[in-house]
Amino acid sequence: MTTAAIEVEKLHVGYGSVAVLHGIDLAVAPGEFVAILGSSGCGKTTLLRTIAGFQKASAGAIRLSGRDVANLPPEKRNIAMVFQSYALWPHMTVLGNVGYGLRLRGVPRAEARRRVSDLLKLLNLSGLEDRKVTNLSGGQRQRVALGRALAIDPQLLLLDEPLSNLDAKVRVQLRSEIKALQSRLGFTAIHVTHDREEAMTMADRIVVMDAGRIAQAGAPKEVYDRPNSPFVASFMGADNTIDLEVAPAVSGVAIRAGTEPPIAWSGQAPFGRVTAYFRDDVAKLDHPGARVPGAIVLPGRIAQRAYPGGHYRYGVAIGERHFTVTDDRYLDLDTPVGLRLPLAQLHLFPSAKEEGGSYGSI
Repeated sequence: MTTAAIEVEKLHVGYGSVAVLHGIDLAVAPGEFVAILGSSGCGKTTLLRTIAGFQKASAGAIRLSGRDVANLPPEKRNIAMVFQSYALWPHMTVLGNVGYGLRLRGVPRAEARRRVSDLLKLLNLSGLEDRKVTNLSGGQRQRVALGRALAIDPQLLLLDEPLSNLDAKVRVQLRSEIKALQSRLGFTAIHVTHDREEAMTMADRIVVMDAGRIAQAGAPKEVYDRPNSPFVASFMGADNTIDLEVAPAVSGVAIRAGTEPPIAWSGQAPFGRVTAYFRDDVAKLDHPGARVPGAIVLPGRIAQRAYPGGHYRYGVAIGERHFTVTDDRYLDLDTPVGLRLPLAQLHLFPSAKEEGGSYGSI
């Protein structure tokens, strides 16, 4: 059995009397890229800082390749961290910043120069060795910070929202570059972000955190397509909701939305009152009163219309609720429409009063 590159077990962390992390368990395989995703205040940066040694754990273990480093200072852990703020030495050149850790470790100058030169080529920074980092763009500074972290050949690379200070175009470019570099060099990385798309496109595995606990962990497609709770569903973009009633049927279940006729479905759903979570792109426009196998069609009207380019974006009013739908057709305001929701693409969870109910079978 391969030893995990980093293993966190029953980790508890607090600031004074305020508990922040509540028994975190997480193992990262060698060469794996894991993204920790969550909203502000969920504990993701505290977890990263505790792994790095900048924050002391109140309980639990942090094992690096099987060795518990929880009580070691940061410089004894062989972990490198890339910060959101770059944290570069402003008086130093690119060469001085990237080679700083090697100099502290007593690496001979010629060897250090060779390793830094190789990294600068990989980071598209060749020719900038003698330039002060204050004269670089944001993207270049972040590449320097990444090079400084990788120069010491760490057992684990930690990335604390390193792209959040960059403009959108550079951010997308660096996502691709960091992932390509990780694939080429094979380093193990934990990347903290609040950006769902960033996590989805970069990580081998996503860890969603909520209030100091891991809410769900899995491959990006698994977490996106099969969220295990209303929180994860909403956080992964399925923040539209409708209330449904689910009853057993001869083959599968019968699902009713309000006063609409029930829809027979062979899928799986909890019995009783449920809340369906779905993303904007799941909803389609149809005729009012349309009957579509495996889908709910809710009658509504066009309340808003915009043209962002390539398609129209409509706001569909259903009672007091509004849902966003994209469509290629031009439709007048107040046009009656049906909001079609494929049942297989809805995330169904028991309503608060129904939690713990039984499920229908496929």
